[in-house]
Amino acid sequence: MTHAISLRIGPATFRVGSAWPGPLRDLARLYADYPAPLDAIADYTVRLELAGWARRWVRPSIFITGDHGLADAAPMSLAHGLLAAEMGMNLQMALGWRRHLLLHASSVEKDGRVLVMTGESGSGKSTLAAQLGERGWRLMGDEFALLDLHSGDIFAFPRLISLKNRAIDVIAGDVPASRLGPMLRGTAKGDIRHLVPRADAVARMDEGAPPALLLFPRFGHAVDVRPVAQGETFMRLTQASTNYVALGEPGFAALTRFVTHVPACAIDFPSGDEAIALVEQLWAEAL
Repeated sequence: MTHAISLRIGPATFRVGSAWPGPLRDLARLYADYPAPLDAIADYTVRLELAGWARRWVRPSIFITGDHGLADAAPMSLAHGLLAAEMGMNLQMALGWRRHLLLHASSVEKDGRVLVMTGESGSGKSTLAAQLGERGWRLMGDEFALLDLHSGDIFAFPRLISLKNRAIDVIAGDVPASRLGPMLRGTAKGDIRHLVPRADAVARMDEGAPPALLLFPRFGHAVDVRPVAQGETFMRLTQASTNYVALGEPGFAALTRFVTHVPACAIDFPSGDEAIALVEQLWAEAL
């Protein structure tokens, strides 16, 4: 690749190469305060390649590949190059990581304990995690929660937070512009803007903590709280994990321990303020 940058996020290191400098300039600015990789060998390589020789000049398009890739993935516009790089790092983790049980979930920490939130796209978990991260909680991750196979702790993977559509205005009014990436309009999921986690989340990204509560949030409904039984929780989390099957028995043991010891609730909420109040109430009851 003509251009390259190395990044360390939590326990993982990435070398991102690109045929164009623009996406890497955005990465360099937004990850500027992250610690340097511990050595020269990255865990994963991400490559943002030309989708075809003519695509360098005519409707420039990126094909995402790397150590792990999807042969039938659709190319992306160069205007969405930052998103392509972030998706490339997601892909490497989802297909290759084996040191932890990966849960597609947001997680935040407070008082030495972790709140995990998982749900379908559009459920509001990323926005809620971002709001909590600005209100006294430590953001541990927006995309993946890393469950340790032995201790049962959750470890941080504090990537940029992907804000979508209405969530952009909700968060942008509370943070300085220096912590926001460029507006990416017209992506497959609508408008997207990335948020850099607070400095404490980055400084403490090597610190894990035990989970205390699991929530299945759902935005756009009247306030409601429903306990979720262990069997249903286990089933939902196997579906939310990208490496549960690959880990085999250690993954089963880690997830069983998590489900047995961590209470789970499904919550509905119509707005961010009501969601935050509900989370704080449930958190106080869980500790």
